[in-house]
This record gives sequence, C-alpha cells and structure tokens, in this order.
Amino acid sequence: MKPRHKKMAVIALSVSALAVSVVLVLNAFQSNLVFFFSPSQVAAKEAPIGKSFRVGGLVEEGSLKRVGDGTTMKFAITDTAEVIKVVYTGILPDLFKEGKGVVAQGKIADDGVFYADEVLAKHDENYMPPEAAAALEQAAKAQKTSFTQ
Repeated sequence: MKPRHKKMAVIALSVSALAVSVVLVLNAFQSNLVFFFSPSQVAAKEAPIGKSFRVGGLVEEGSLKRVGDGTTMKFAITDTAEVIKVVYTGILPDLFKEGKGVVAQGKIADDGVFYADEVLAKHDENYMPPEAAAALEQAAKAQKTSFTQ
C-alpha cells in the first residue's frame, strides 16, 4: 500500500469510529431521558403510555391506602385540577405525607393507573420541585380562569 492510501484508510477508520461513538452516546442519552408531566397533562393524554416519565403534585388527602402485602401503597397525586391514581411497591420516603409535594417516576398503564418505580418527597417545608411547583401554579391559573368565565 502506498503511504497516501494508508493515510486515507486511517482517516476513514477514525471518522467511522467517531460516528459510531456519537451514535452510541446519543442513543444512551435518549434512553435515559425522563420527562416530567403534571396530573393535568397525564389526564389530557399528553404523557406516553408504557414509557417511563415523572409525575408530580400534591398527595391527595385521604387517598393513601396500604395494600395487603404491606409494601404496596396506593395513593393519588393532584395538581388541584386533575387527580392521578398511583401504585407503588417499596418503602416510601420518611417525609411522604398526604397534602405534601411528591414526584413519582414510573409508567402509566392502559387502565390509567400510574405504576411508580420511585417516589421522591420534598425535603423541607419550603421546597417543592420546580416542575411540580410550576404545574400547580399553572393548574391554579387554569382553574381561576374557568371560574371567571
């Protein structure tokens, strides 16, 4: 092989390796991307069915129920406009309470129930995840405008 051909082969191999690595990185990023939806967006069918996403809001008062095995909990998340039923198997965070902010990650099934893999509770009295706070504020504005019309 001539030196010119060797140089071209090295360049072609390098460009190919770079392209493959970019595709692998973008694929990993795409598969680990998790979107946030409010209960109103989930009720409006904006959330993907069968794909993992996060939903956040307030735990509805009186909705927390323990299912027979002791580690499965059923509760509802609301943004004051819509309510989403959630089922979670595992140990809930210590700060998890009715009427408090929560973000759950999981999938929604065809029956409309959200099956959570992870539940996160706020860590103090003043903190709420920005996405959940924005969703609650937007739902309150929408509710206020519907009352004035």
